[in-house]
Amino acid sequence: MRSQFPSLAVKDGGRRRIYFDNPAGTQVSKFVTDRISDYFLHHNANKDGAFVTTRATSAIIDAVRQGMAAFFNADTIEEVVIGPSMTALTFRMARGLENRFAPGDEIIVTSMDHDGNVSPWLQMAERRGLVVKRLEFDRETYRYDMAAFERLLTPHTKFAAVNYASNITGTINDVGAIAKRMKANGGLTYVDAVQYAPHGVIDVQTLGCDFLVCSAYKFYGPHLGILWGRKELLADMPIDKLRAAPTYLPGRFEQGSAPFELLAGLLGALHYYAWVGGDKTVFGPFDVPLRTSINAGKLLMLRQEERLAQRLIEGLRALPGIRVHGLVGDNEMSERVSTVSISVAGRDPDQLAEALAERNIFVWSGHNYALDVISHLGLGDAGVLRIGPVHYNTDGEVDEILSAMKELVA
Repeated sequence: MRSQFPSLAVKDGGRRRIYFDNPAGTQVSKFVTDRISDYFLHHNANKDGAFVTTRATSAIIDAVRQGMAAFFNADTIEEVVIGPSMTALTFRMARGLENRFAPGDEIIVTSMDHDGNVSPWLQMAERRGLVVKRLEFDRETYRYDMAAFERLLTPHTKFAAVNYASNITGTINDVGAIAKRMKANGGLTYVDAVQYAPHGVIDVQTLGCDFLVCSAYKFYGPHLGILWGRKELLADMPIDKLRAAPTYLPGRFEQGSAPFELLAGLLGALHYYAWVGGDKTVFGPFDVPLRTSINAGKLLMLRQEERLAQRLIEGLRALPGIRVHGLVGDNEMSERVSTVSISVAGRDPDQLAEALAERNIFVWSGHNYALDVISHLGLGDAGVLRIGPVHYNTDGEVDEILSAMKELVA
């Protein structure tokens, strides 16, 4: 699998790169770069015309929507909206949904979310006069208190924004249980799956949520956001659009000409999942991978990531002064993603990240846009040092960062 990622072989001054910055964006495989190059060389045109290149562009758009529908287990490609980013799509949904709510209605946000799933809803609440309630998580167990969630619910609770997995603690949350309670209460559930999508199988039918959003560049694809929404909700939603723009789904949400080359790259990312999952088809630019193959690839990756996360966490906990902010038990690796955030007593996370960068080990530091998580954990302005192994990382790379951390905390 590593051989499919050319960037893993890049060296700087003779020193190879170690990519542990994956929670902020993964590397891409040749499946992606080949599709993007092929698009520019052979299919570059706007969509919906009569000639061969424009027909090819339309076919690629259709294929990637079918592929993402399989990725989500959506009922139809009409429920798949592709945009520039998760944040842009969420702001767009907040504008589209706000007229469903009346002053005094209640919405729930959480203390475990990336700000991309908080600020849009806070701004919507301010515009509409809504009451904002906050679901906290336990600082010791790193899980939502579901009893506390039940106490937040009233007949006026109309909306909840929750995350599938935290980009700081790594906790995988039971969003299906939350969606079920919200539905029974007559409300909607919006799920941020950005951090979960690279690490687990998504089934919106089983979850029972109303919207789910993720980012392609977090699962080995190009910089795009993808949203799944229930057809009946998307169809009724008011949206700013040009007079000549489509009125049908999902085109009514995708204003202007799309970055077609990136859509081709996103299809390549799905081809890569299917290839890992055992489908050795030589995928063409219009081929749609099967959900079974995509999920088989994900599960193989997940086995490696859980093992690497366990190795990393055990090694970090053996070093003095290091605290891991998240689940750490050997039997808890399946309840978290491989994103590992730490604090080191007496050391600034930014300085540690710079010291690791000097060794060509790439990690992130600070709040990572999870402002409420950092605040709830009492970490002030410093934030955390965040290390994120994925399936293309190795035992040797984990051991190398552990060795570096041992030197830095000594």
